[in-house]
Amino acid sequence: MSDQPQPQVQLNVPPDKIAGYYSNVVSVWNTPYDFAIDFCINQPYAAGPGAMAAQVVARVRIPPTLVFDLLQALNQNLGQYEELYGKLKRPGEPEEDS
Repeated sequence: MSDQPQPQVQLNVPPDKIAGYYSNVVSVWNTPYDFAIDFCINQPYAAGPGAMAAQVVARVRIPPTLVFDLLQALNQNLGQYEELYGKLKRPGEPEEDS
């Protein structure tokens, strides 16, 4: 592997995408050729009692070779988040004793 630094990528966000999409449900699936990440919004009561429906608001497909980079970036950002705001807890997790 080369020790040369990777070039910086300038991200350009089109005006109609600046607001982004809110998602509170994520689904990941794959084929032999790509991984797909579905970002969804929970629609309680849409599927009837005791069931949950979720509407996909964005589907992102990435090649398998990019999965490691995505995981690394998410882990790095999660670490930075927790340094600033404290350990992230899932809803319903008990409080840790200090």
